Amino acid sequence: MNWSTYLKSYQSFLKIERGLSKNTIANYTLDIEKLCLYLEQNALAVSPIKITEETIQQFIYAISKEVNARSQARIISGLKSFFSYLIFEDYRTDSPMELIEAPRLGRKLPDTLSLQDIDNLIAAIDLSKPEGERNRAIIETLYGCGLRVSELVSLKISDLFFYEGFIKITGKGDKQRFVPISEVTQKYILLYRNLIRSHLQIQKGHEDTLFLNRRGKQLTRAMIFTIIKELAVAINLNKVISPHTLRHSFATHLLENGADLRSIQLLLGHESITTTEIYVHLDRKHLTQIVNTFHPRK
Repeated sequence: MNWSTYLKSYQSFLKIERGLSKNTIANYTLDIEKLCLYLEQNALAVSPIKITEETIQQFIYAISKEVNARSQARIISGLKSFFSYLIFEDYRTDSPMELIEAPRLGRKLPDTLSLQDIDNLIAAIDLSKPEGERNRAIIETLYGCGLRVSELVSLKISDLFFYEGFIKITGKGDKQRFVPISEVTQKYILLYRNLIRSHLQIQKGHEDTLFLNRRGKQLTRAMIFTIIKELAVAINLNKVISPHTLRHSFATHLLENGADLRSIQLLLGHESITTTEIYVHLDRKHLTQIVNTFHPRK
């Protein structure tokens, strides 16, 4: 068996046994493919069963010159998962990753936007173009509902329960949750759906997909990144932002206005509240206000 065969088996394991999403499986796969490329470029003909810790160390050293510490840590984590799978399936008896440590990382706080920044992004959208209404609805939905970009592009018309005030979201691991949607966000989605989407020639298989490109197909994640980055440039925003920045802003603004962490955890679809707790560290001014308001010796 070569690397490709083991990799396909591993992908099936991640999908069937662990129930991971396509995007997550793709990320795990990319980590292993980087190792395979290194072996090929250095003429190292070694299988996943025979590869040694020394070879892995050489690979880690090589990529450390190309990627930052956070990316390096993610690749190491992906490789550890792969070799743990090989042990689980009795292909190997030990892991070449056992003594390899990832670089220590500080906890990276997510970037956020102010409400004025978000208003400026939306104001920069050219509504004279057909995609303008769509892009406004996309920004309003990302920020108004705190969605991941993968959740946005896969959103279905059948997931919209506007009468009840909710949308159904399919998150990581195909876990579903209901997220409240404001009347403002509903309004912009309906404007897009009724004025723009209804006139598209929708391709087969995309009839229920909410946000479509000009060819009537589901938008890619990369396209959402491009839309947001172009808007940031248009308003001279001195920040590197992404769709996730809007999700972070959604959570941060909720916290600043008094929402509790447990509610934010449910809205974001975080499996562990530890993930949500990062937002507590974002605004020291907000924490100072809490102490000054509620501490008995203020």
